[in-house]
Amino acid sequence: MSRKYRTYTEEFKREALKLVTEQGYKIAEAARSLGINENLLGKWKRRSEGKEGSECQGSINGDERAELQRLRVENRRLLIEREILKKAAAFFANEKK
Repeated sequence: MSRKYRTYTEEFKREALKLVTEQGYKIAEAARSLGINENLLGKWKRRSEGKEGSECQGSINGDERAELQRLRVENRRLLIEREILKKAAAFFANEKK
Protein backbone atom coordinates (compact mmCIF):
# COMPACT_ATOMS: atom_id res chain seq x y z
CA MET A 1 0.00 0.00 0.00
CA SER A 2 1.43 3.38 -0.95
CA ARG A 3 1.07 6.31 1.36
CA LYS A 4 -0.56 9.54 0.17
CA TYR A 5 1.34 12.65 1.17
CA ARG A 6 -0.36 16.01 1.42
CA THR A 7 1.14 18.77 -0.66
CA TYR A 8 1.13 22.42 0.34
CA THR A 9 1.40 25.45 -1.89
CA GLU A 10 4.34 27.81 -1.63
CA GLU A 11 1.96 30.55 -0.51
CA PHE A 12 0.69 28.38 2.38
CA LYS A 13 4.27 27.65 3.42
CA ARG A 14 5.20 31.35 3.33
CA GLU A 15 2.16 32.32 5.40
CA ALA A 16 2.90 29.56 7.91
CA LEU A 17 6.49 30.77 8.22
CA LYS A 18 5.28 34.35 8.75
CA LEU A 19 3.38 33.19 11.83
CA VAL A 20 6.65 31.98 13.31
CA THR A 21 9.11 34.58 12.06
CA GLU A 22 7.08 37.79 12.07
CA GLN A 23 4.23 37.26 14.50
CA GLY A 24 6.24 35.51 17.17
CA TYR A 25 4.33 32.23 17.39
CA LYS A 26 6.23 29.16 18.47
CA ILE A 27 6.52 26.45 15.86
CA ALA A 28 4.31 24.09 17.85
CA GLU A 29 1.57 26.72 18.28
CA ALA A 30 1.57 27.70 14.62
CA ALA A 31 1.58 24.08 13.45
CA ARG A 32 -1.28 23.19 15.78
CA SER A 33 -3.40 26.11 14.61
CA LEU A 34 -2.75 25.22 10.95
CA GLY A 35 -3.35 21.51 11.44
CA ILE A 36 0.08 20.40 10.30
CA ASN A 37 2.89 18.52 11.99
CA GLU A 38 5.33 20.74 13.86
CA ASN A 39 8.28 18.79 12.41
CA LEU A 40 7.11 19.76 8.94
CA LEU A 41 6.87 23.44 9.85
CA GLY A 42 10.30 23.25 11.49
CA LYS A 43 11.74 21.76 8.31
CA TRP A 44 10.22 24.57 6.24
CA LYS A 45 11.73 27.12 8.62
CA ARG A 46 15.20 25.56 8.47
CA ARG A 47 15.06 25.47 4.68
CA SER A 48 13.99 29.11 4.46
CA GLU A 49 16.75 30.19 6.83
CA GLY A 50 19.29 28.35 4.71
CA LYS A 51 18.08 30.10 1.56
CA GLU A 52 18.00 33.52 3.19
CA GLY A 53 21.42 33.04 4.67
CA SER A 54 23.05 32.15 1.40
CA GLU A 55 21.17 34.46 -0.99
CA CYS A 56 20.41 37.60 0.97
CA GLN A 57 23.39 38.06 3.28
CA GLY A 58 25.59 39.44 0.57
CA SER A 59 23.01 41.93 -0.69
CA ILE A 60 22.27 43.57 2.70
CA ASN A 61 24.80 46.12 3.91
CA GLY A 62 25.47 46.96 7.55
CA ASP A 63 23.06 49.91 7.72
CA GLU A 64 20.20 47.90 6.25
CA ARG A 65 20.92 44.99 8.57
CA ALA A 66 20.91 47.30 11.60
CA GLU A 67 17.64 48.92 10.50
CA LEU A 68 16.09 45.50 9.91
CA GLN A 69 17.10 44.40 13.41
CA ARG A 70 15.70 47.63 14.92
CA LEU A 71 12.42 47.17 13.05
CA ARG A 72 12.11 43.57 14.20
CA VAL A 73 12.60 44.62 17.82
CA GLU A 74 10.07 47.42 17.43
CA ASN A 75 7.58 45.06 15.76
CA ARG A 76 7.91 42.56 18.63
CA ARG A 77 7.33 45.36 21.17
CA LEU A 78 4.28 46.63 19.31
CA LEU A 79 2.78 43.15 19.11
CA ILE A 80 3.17 42.75 22.86
CA GLU A 81 1.64 46.16 23.50
CA ARG A 82 -1.31 45.29 21.27
CA GLU A 83 -1.93 42.08 23.21
CA ILE A 84 -1.85 44.01 26.50
CA LEU A 85 -4.36 46.53 25.17
CA LYS A 86 -6.67 43.74 23.99
CA LYS A 87 -6.62 42.19 27.45
CA ALA A 88 -7.20 45.55 29.14
CA ALA A 89 -10.15 46.31 26.87
CA ALA A 90 -11.68 42.92 27.62
CA PHE A 91 -11.13 43.43 31.35
CA PHE A 92 -12.81 46.83 31.38
CA ALA A 93 -15.66 45.63 29.16
CA ASN A 94 -16.37 42.82 31.66
CA GLU A 95 -16.06 45.21 34.60
CA LYS A 96 -18.84 47.49 33.33
CA LYS A 97 -21.38 44.64 33.24
